Amino acid sequence: MDGLGSFYALHPFWVWLAVAAVFLAVEVSTGTGWLLWPAASAFLVGAIAQFAHLGLLVDVGLFAALTIATTLLARRYLRPVLEPKSPDLNDSTQRLVGQRGQVLSTFEQGRGRVFVDGKDWAAETDEPIPAISQEVVVIGVDGAVLKVRKIPT
Repeated sequence: MDGLGSFYALHPFWVWLAVAAVFLAVEVSTGTGWLLWPAASAFLVGAIAQFAHLGLLVDVGLFAALTIATTLLARRYLRPVLEPKSPDLNDSTQRLVGQRGQVLSTFEQGRGRVFVDGKDWAAETDEPIPAISQEVVVIGVDGAVLKVRKIPT
């Protein structure tokens, strides 16, 4: 244990860099977003400890304070920026909500076929849609079935 203490006294930056690397490795493997801030805090404490030899106890206290502060600030200010304001662009079915289409077959018992976005889709509705070629709008998606309603003519 004396070897680690003497190594820390001579090279505190490398000890804190190793701590940061461990936090970052765990963060990369889990992808939670919670361990990114302790990793950054450990790096900052290492940089500070390299130039201002404050001692292990002060460095650990500084690490704890920085970790708490950066985690709280990131959760408060980065969350609104990172949350999507629209459906996932990779989810092609969610992009269909709000698009217009044409009825391909008469709806029977609330089920029929519609042509939306260049494709033939199974569709459901709560209101009767008697005419083929009636224009509809997609109001929701349930798996591969579109929820539609007719557009008044």
